[in-house]
Amino acid sequence: MITTIGIDIGTSAVKSVLFRTVDGKPEWLGKRVYRIRKRDPMKLATEAYQSLLADAELQENDVDYVATTGDGENVEFRTGHFYSMTTHARGAVFLEPDARAVIDIGALHGRAISTDERGKVLSYKMTSQCASGSGQFLENIARYLGVSRDEVGALSQAADDPETVSSICAVLAETDVINMVSRGISTQNILKGIHLSMAGRLVKLLKSIKAKESTVFVSGGLAQDEGLLAAIREQAVEQKLSVKVSSQADSIFAGAIGAAIWGAFRHEKLGNIKQ
Repeated sequence: MITTIGIDIGTSAVKSVLFRTVDGKPEWLGKRVYRIRKRDPMKLATEAYQSLLADAELQENDVDYVATTGDGENVEFRTGHFYSMTTHARGAVFLEPDARAVIDIGALHGRAISTDERGKVLSYKMTSQCASGSGQFLENIARYLGVSRDEVGALSQAADDPETVSSICAVLAETDVINMVSRGISTQNILKGIHLSMAGRLVKLLKSIKAKESTVFVSGGLAQDEGLLAAIREQAVEQKLSVKVSSQADSIFAGAIGAAIWGAFRHEKLGNIKQ
């Protein structure tokens, strides 16, 4: 039996999970997600770690491996660190065993990852950091339009004549939105247009990694945005890409899950080497 904790520090949130692996089969025991909101991510990681231990009635020495990912390489109590591409792929396959591609939509960029049934990364493509296809860009636009993050998806799906954003650069795209507002374009049509623009770029990434006739799992902070998910499905049809787009309530934990599972794998391998 191997007990591991996975910690994924992103730009906007710290996600942590507790796993126990028996005979190679991982079991999910606990989870925590804390929005950073100008707080110290390292302190939040420690708080999540201690909270998971307390809930499971475990001591620190009961944990065999603490695996970090994302921006977690500076967590002092970590055992090891894993690249986020590999953790999101493994976490996606845990949550959706049929997944053979992942769209990870973070605060600063979006990326498409091709994976096999074990969660091993085969190929990937990503947007540039300044692109208008990220969570931070959408959050900035929502704030400008005066709507909450939770309202975005429903408003987008209520659109009747979406106005697409042509600019790839986030700064220029925000200028486009300001112009739309001055022209009287509705909030619903602006948001749906942004979703379609973001989705169009994400589907192009999927095509570049040759994701076809497969299940695509959406992870990251925007995985619960139903408006964006609907736009991705629409753009997949528009670009003639035959895929099933999947997401679920725990999609945000994909990176942390992958870290915990890879941590168990590494712990076992290191144990075998010592023997």
